[in-house]
Amino acid sequence: MPHPSTGPVATEITERLIEALAPTHLQVIDDSEKHRGHAGHDPRGESHFTVEIVAPVFAGMNRVARQRAVNAALADLLKARVHALAIRARAPGE
Repeated sequence: MPHPSTGPVATEITERLIEALAPTHLQVIDDSEKHRGHAGHDPRGESHFTVEIVAPVFAGMNRVARQRAVNAALADLLKARVHALAIRARAPGE
């Protein structure tokens, strides 16, 4: 079962999403170990993540707009360090 990560990349993801989107709920899960030996796996770890985020800013946004907002906050990390990111983004009450 995946568990919340506290490594440096997960910490950076958490900090950036808090600053950019002010979530009421945020969980960053490191899924990297499930991808060992697959394309994109980074032996340093912290290459595959799931983000579960609830933020008021998502109200009225469709799924694609929500994912774009998360991706924008993490753009350089996604280019340089994170190979895969699964996003579960909701507005409060959803």
